Amino acid sequence: MLDVQVIENMEELLTVNNLKKHFPLQKGFIDNLLAKEKGFVRAVDGVSFSIKKGEVLGLVGESGCGKTTTGRLILRLLEPTSGDVFYNGKSIFSYSKKEMEGMREKLQIIFQDPYASLSPRMAIGKAIGHPLAIHNHKPKAEVEQISLEIMEKVGLTPASFLFKKYPHQLSGGQRQRVVIARALVTNPEFVVADEPIAMADVSVRAMILELMVQLKEEFDLTYLFITHDLATSKYICDRVAIMYLGKIVEMGPLEEVFKNPIHPYTGTLLAAVPVPDPKYRRTYPIPKGEIPSPINPPPGCRFHPRCASAKSMCSIHEPELVEVHSGHWVACFE
Repeated sequence: MLDVQVIENMEELLTVNNLKKHFPLQKGFIDNLLAKEKGFVRAVDGVSFSIKKGEVLGLVGESGCGKTTTGRLILRLLEPTSGDVFYNGKSIFSYSKKEMEGMREKLQIIFQDPYASLSPRMAIGKAIGHPLAIHNHKPKAEVEQISLEIMEKVGLTPASFLFKKYPHQLSGGQRQRVVIARALVTNPEFVVADEPIAMADVSVRAMILELMVQLKEEFDLTYLFITHDLATSKYICDRVAIMYLGKIVEMGPLEEVFKNPIHPYTGTLLAAVPVPDPKYRRTYPIPKGEIPSPINPPPGCRFHPRCASAKSMCSIHEPELVEVHSGHWVACFE
């Protein structure tokens, strides 16, 4: 991880400003006629943050909180309902379709499910080299050579043997390395890593995390590291942003958030991290109830129905992100 003072001196590579994505509900014809108002799933509902060049920002939260949707919006794989994303000071939504295609060489994604994101009819060597064929129009022989080199770097060895293999012939860890290689083959600047170790065996997760750290240094990468596991973020992230029901509730330097969690939801996530001590008993209260629906989120603070520290004002007013310490932002009335 980078030193805090080093991060402060780096320039911002990417800025997300009040980003929203509301998906319209799919209803039947009669329901649409009778509905007084059109319903929406508020997947991302006003997210703002920035990432500095060379930094790793962890976007952490439970399933369904909007992490993956945020990553896809940043890369413009989805169009936003409102808000903006600035990359090197320019809005990515101002680019034409053709200009955006050219930008994808520098903006890449590691998809969550490597098996689903790889074509079962395409050999992995060709799949890894495919982005080069699209963006750089290099000769076939050169594409193959570069693909073999990146395969060696991510640990797909012997590369010449695996080059013509198909996804179903590889292990889960090998498939994960394939999608990492495919994301890095164009030498990008920014990578959205969407749960990059979720589908890998426990035995190889540490190896893949170590690989991502090594590749970050070698290729001078900037990551948005999406995960539901706060413990995993500890090994790769410089800062973390905690997301709940479409909103960021806490954000700050990794060590600061781990040592001094202020939002009750952050405390809950940290308390859920397994401790290798059979005598340990968690003392932090478990959130009550179920996660509210993103179709009709609760008023005020979205976590208040499950929060043990909720006050009367929490159900009325929505807290804004406030800087409580240097670089440590929290949306809570505590």
